[in-house]
Amino acid sequence: MASSRTRARKLARAKLHRQLARQAEQQRRSRQIRAGLAVLLAVAIVGVGSAWLLGAFDKETTTTPEAQCLWTKQDTAANPDVKDVGTPAENGLPKTGSADMTIALGTGDDKVQLDRAGATCASASLAYLATQNYFNGTPCFSLTHTPTDGYALTCGDHTGKGTGGAAYTFFQEASAEQIAPTASPDPSATAPPTQLSLFKKGTVAMNPGVSGSQFVIFYQDSQIDTGTHPYTIVGQVTSGLPTVEAIAKAGTVKNDAGVDVKPKTAVTVTSVSVAETPSPSTAPTGTPAAATPSATAS
Repeated sequence: MASSRTRARKLARAKLHRQLARQAEQQRRSRQIRAGLAVLLAVAIVGVGSAWLLGAFDKETTTTPEAQCLWTKQDTAANPDVKDVGTPAENGLPKTGSADMTIALGTGDDKVQLDRAGATCASASLAYLATQNYFNGTPCFSLTHTPTDGYALTCGDHTGKGTGGAAYTFFQEASAEQIAPTASPDPSATAPPTQLSLFKKGTVAMNPGVSGSQFVIFYQDSQIDTGTHPYTIVGQVTSGLPTVEAIAKAGTVKNDAGVDVKPKTAVTVTSVSVAETPSPSTAPTGTPAAATPSATAS
């Protein structure tokens, strides 16, 4: 009996030793795992910190280039007289030098030098609409002939009513030369004096806040209030102005609204084209002299 109990105790002790050994091994492995995780966490923290210091988490900012010209689209449903022909580009537009615009009228051509430096957007608008053939077959619908409205022929509205045009507008650019304000003829009047601007004969201008396509050609020097006529000067007629002067000389009749501004002689723009102004540096300097044949010794 004693030997059986002794053997049982030995077996129990051996089992306990095995259990203790397994527990010790599990604890050792657990410590190794925790140590490994701590190392990985430390490495991760160091890596994240280094990346942060180097700016890896800085929000990348993208700079949107500022538009040269902002085209404000008009609602064709609200005004059926405007025509959607798209809009010119907002950037990459020529902003130096000049371009030559040819306005082909039924009675002759007008050539205009566009000022791309002073009226970048107005020049771009006319050039764009020319490529879209917008002006082809459109009437010049108004011929103003009073000191208040100036002396100018207005074109660029396909409806011929003055209420239409391309379905966009843009901001005013080059303004006319201002002259001394004109005081009210009534000494008791409280209205401030009118600020007038001078539009010289041959000036081509636009009212960009009203229409992106309508333009006026002044056939006579005009002093008008730019508060009511906020024109942008886009260019100058270089040839063909007598064509407009002849239209003005023929007079006007009343339009459908009963206003005496419709040219008596029907005027139609058959086409408009815009081309680069040739650079003087590229013009030929002359015809080279012919080579002189060398004499043959006898």
